[in-house]
Amino acid sequence: MGKKAAELMHGIRPHIRAVRTTKAIMSDVVIALIPALIGSIYYFGIGSLILTLTSVTTCVLSEYIWQRLRKEPIRVGDFSAVVTGILLAFNFPVTTPLWIVWIASVFSIIVVKQIFGGIGNNFANPALMGRAIVMLLWPGSIAQYVSANNAGTDAVSSATVLSMLKSGQENIGYSHLDMFLGNIPGALGETSKLLLLIGFFYLCYRQVVHFWAAITYIVTVVAITFVFGGNGWFTGDVLTNLLGGGLILGACYMITDYPSVAPRVKVMIAILAGIVTASIRIWGTLPEGVCFGILTGNCLSGLVEWMIQPHIYGVDRKKSNNNL
Repeated sequence: MGKKAAELMHGIRPHIRAVRTTKAIMSDVVIALIPALIGSIYYFGIGSLILTLTSVTTCVLSEYIWQRLRKEPIRVGDFSAVVTGILLAFNFPVTTPLWIVWIASVFSIIVVKQIFGGIGNNFANPALMGRAIVMLLWPGSIAQYVSANNAGTDAVSSATVLSMLKSGQENIGYSHLDMFLGNIPGALGETSKLLLLIGFFYLCYRQVVHFWAAITYIVTVVAITFVFGGNGWFTGDVLTNLLGGGLILGACYMITDYPSVAPRVKVMIAILAGIVTASIRIWGTLPEGVCFGILTGNCLSGLVEWMIQPHIYGVDRKKSNNNL
């Protein structure tokens, strides 16, 4: 191959030039999630750490055992299973039984990730699929939310902010500052938006996440829930819908987790996921729709990519030959 051809190949295939490994990228994600993990321990106690360690350990062991049995290269050192374990834990309240965490972790790694070929080949976010299977089979096991700083043995179950909002309760009892800092009942990763955003900005600095996909998803959900408010048109509570549930967690750490790397596809999927999320929040039976909204976007990513990919109708053969 001539020098010009080599330069052309180098220019049109960015993955050839990539020097960042999967391990480096996943290590950045783990670092970004640490502030939120520390926040969950502060708000919910040692049980938050136990739940997270259980999830991470089960995910790593599941991947290791699968690859050993299949005689595949052992890749648990790339930290992707660690990321899945942390995100899965972030989707559960601190009261979740550990046996539920074990089942969800094994399902996320084996069924969603490894059976489809491992990292980069899974059709959907493994952590969200783990949450979804639990919601379908044992919904009561992850429905016991407790107030922050009240997660001891005598903790009393509390309704989440979004469930109170959907029920029409006027006095939610939590300020927007409480929601932003994390002083509310919810899953481990739904509480402190401040700490989640700190980690997200770190990932943006490291160029790990697609910033516009996250923003598009947030804007879509907030705009729709505002327009179709509970008390008529344009009456939705913008800040509560933004800060009261898992929107920030989903946007910052999970909405970009689908196979395509094309920015236009990521943005389109973010819009579709936002529409589904907002629709569930407004008209669905569930108070929250982030999980099923993002999973819907994951499942449609291949179709969207096929529909909006650029079509090449012809090439200048003479010019192409000259370049080679």
